[in-house]
Amino acid sequence: MLFAIFFNVLIQLFSNQQTVFKEQTIDNNIEIGYGMALGDVDGDGKPDILLADKKQFVWYRNGDWKRFVMIENLTEHDNVCIAAKDIDGDGLVEVAVGSQWNPAETSNEQQSGAVHYLIRPKDPTRLWTAKELHHEVTTHRMKWVRSAAGRYYLVVAPLHGKDNKNGAGAGVKVLAYEFPKDVNNPWDIVQLDTTLHLTHNFDIVTGGKDKGLYIASKEGVKFIPDEFSQTKNIKALPVLGVDKAAGEIKIGKMAGDKNFIATVEPMHGTAIVAYLTNDNAKRIVLDDNVKEGHALGIADFSGSGKDQVVAGWRSPNKDGKVGIKIYTMLDDSGEQWDAEWIDENGMACEDIQVADMNGDGKPDIVASGRATKNLKIYWNTGK
Repeated sequence: MLFAIFFNVLIQLFSNQQTVFKEQTIDNNIEIGYGMALGDVDGDGKPDILLADKKQFVWYRNGDWKRFVMIENLTEHDNVCIAAKDIDGDGLVEVAVGSQWNPAETSNEQQSGAVHYLIRPKDPTRLWTAKELHHEVTTHRMKWVRSAAGRYYLVVAPLHGKDNKNGAGAGVKVLAYEFPKDVNNPWDIVQLDTTLHLTHNFDIVTGGKDKGLYIASKEGVKFIPDEFSQTKNIKALPVLGVDKAAGEIKIGKMAGDKNFIATVEPMHGTAIVAYLTNDNAKRIVLDDNVKEGHALGIADFSGSGKDQVVAGWRSPNKDGKVGIKIYTMLDDSGEQWDAEWIDENGMACEDIQVADMNGDGKPDIVASGRATKNLKIYWNTGK
């Protein structure tokens, strides 16, 4: 029996050979690289890289990777996040940004948190202008989300609730800003939830029966349906068995059209974890040797039909290393995984985004590094 199990694992190991990535440094002089987005800025049909750096929001043109400043010194405190998506179907991304990053300040709305929509110039390589929107203190992460009714919203999740101290007190106001016909007019806002604390990041599921937002929080992973409405009361729902504090969250696909949830636990945590959601949320620890885990990506990099998990951390682990690893599911059950380095000690990872950056049909990895001050693409060359 043991021999049969060992033999099956060996078969899976050989059938899931490591996908080979070739790294390219795009910029080795960023200040922090808090957050990124990928999308077509200039209309050439290729995804560009958009970066929220310390005091500048910038984009890098796909191909020559020339860097362009969109806007700088928008607020007194640092920039923190950026969202980019083609909302109106013209082939160009709409861009929103979060700044005034001052997480210790949860009471003074003038000194903590800012949300702006960036209005593009005719030439996107020139400076953009900012339309100020409502904000909550400690605004931290944002994404464009299409609701069940087909309307687009900018969903914004702060880190803390107002007057929150040490992750306790008032809950975070997770807000959805409805994209208007005229961006200069007031934006209607739907309040999605006020019950969670330390909502560090969230992921979006756009297909299947569980369409909506999965939010990583102090209370674990929660689900918000995509039925945003001014008249319907929305709140975060529990995800059965996924109740440990988490900071990062991604939803992946297994064999047989099953899902799994990948997390970093806890916030800025030490463990990369997978939950098999179709198996009573069985918890599988993929790695417990990370420190300040701060980034996750998910895609089928190898073409196996099962998604792999990419994770990055920004402080030296027990072995004195920072970096990025890829975790591969070795069997259809999701209980056996293999880990391989993508970048060993060359990326103090702050954020990861995944997209096919060169149109070859294979997803690539883009990462920004804090202490290493770099921005890299890891090109998926296949096996």
